[in-house]
Amino acid sequence: MSPSAEEYSKLSETIVKEISKVYIGNEEVVKKTLAAALVNGNVLFEDHPGLGKTLLAKAFGRALGLEYKRVQFTPDLLPSDIIGTKVWRQNVGRFELVKGPIFTHVLLADEINRAPPKTQSALLEAMEERQVTIEGETLHLESPFFVIATQNPIEYEGTYPLPEAQLDRFALRMSVGYPKTLDDEIAILEARLRWAKDDPTVDMEPVINRDIFLSMQRYVENEVFIHREILRYIAEIVRTARADERVEAGPSPRGALTLLKISKANAMLEGRDFVVPDDVKEYAVEALAHRMVLKPEYSFEDVTTETIVREVLEKVEVPKKYRPGE
Repeated sequence: MSPSAEEYSKLSETIVKEISKVYIGNEEVVKKTLAAALVNGNVLFEDHPGLGKTLLAKAFGRALGLEYKRVQFTPDLLPSDIIGTKVWRQNVGRFELVKGPIFTHVLLADEINRAPPKTQSALLEAMEERQVTIEGETLHLESPFFVIATQNPIEYEGTYPLPEAQLDRFALRMSVGYPKTLDDEIAILEARLRWAKDDPTVDMEPVINRDIFLSMQRYVENEVFIHREILRYIAEIVRTARADERVEAGPSPRGALTLLKISKANAMLEGRDFVVPDDVKEYAVEALAHRMVLKPEYSFEDVTTETIVREVLEKVEVPKKYRPGE
């Protein structure tokens, strides 16, 4: 008999707490990253340097007991440096496949917008289809696979804005943010003294292993119920955002699918086996805002895609039916 939503919820709390021992910051960000991971969703952290984005990604791989690799994106990085290539081996008289770091469970794409678009696009197939093509040969990536990417704001020198096609493949775009209080700032300094090292993740013990994580993913996919009224709610949110007069390009159907899957994951994290409207509301901004493009005339006004999504959530009627059997 498989564990219940309540049991998986308690296990998820343990994972979040373990990660929060080394990532001294916003636990809500940790929880939302876990929700994305449970549906193999890629996460983009867009924020200023030095806020712990890389540390969070490393801690994630450790706590989940998954294989983790990191790629530092630079202007001279080539697609083959990520996915791999075929190398001629003189001693055996044939080409041999040398796999790149993308063959892992958790890939940290650090400062992804430091590399040119050609290199960024090397991730597109892997992020959506969980496979890569190397010189005509298609290779499937082992499950689970998801990308945690970081980028500095695009106004920083030497960066390349991510193309819309790639942004659309990120389930969530989040900001870590600066420590909220003086006590939080002091806690980070005290933790560094306690660890006596710059990378505390090396001492982390996995909370779960790959098999348990896959079972959690299967539970989200197969056991969490979502009412048709909730599906209608998600569709209306997406369509209302798309129809806003300030929006040039609205959220894609992939955005709606992401919101559907993440809502189911959040329901399990909350100990439920059915989705409620609040599950949708909690992730709508992070799941949809980066898939929207403002019209040029609104780009320089005090309008952001995040504020538009929040306005949409106020407009769309919240469904009253969401439990099984209603």
